Amino acid sequence: MALSLSVSALAQAPTTGLGQSWPNATDVSVSPHYHVYVFVRDGIRYIQINDANGTVRGAVATAGGQTLVLPIGTDASSVQVSQGSVQNADASTAATTETVYNDSATQITATPQSTGAVTFAISNSAGLCSDPTKCNIGTISINQ
Repeated sequence: MALSLSVSALAQAPTTGLGQSWPNATDVSVSPHYHVYVFVRDGIRYIQINDANGTVRGAVATAGGQTLVLPIGTDASSVQVSQGSVQNADASTAATTETVYNDSATQITATPQSTGAVTFAISNSAGLCSDPTKCNIGTISINQ
């Protein structure tokens, strides 16, 4: 009897570990300054952002083009969502903006502020979102 497993089953994101400093999940960050972990449960994708020391800074849940900020992380009380596009960053912050996560549906960038805070901008990929009224584009500000 041969054992057959689909590749997609092996590549599925974990369903537990959200909120942990070092979850048993693959770090999918594209930045050396942050750790990003993705969890999937019941069709909802949870994306957690940790700093380089493993401190949980914030997390979002995404499904069906909608993004919700979760009350997770040391700075959960200061997380704010505002409407605006990542592409509209002014020239003074564009040089310091760094992509920390990017997949076929979601992009997360980090922009350090003069106050010591870091603004994490969460947006849907432009190629997947042709109707801005149906896309959730938000900014999450997390003080560090």
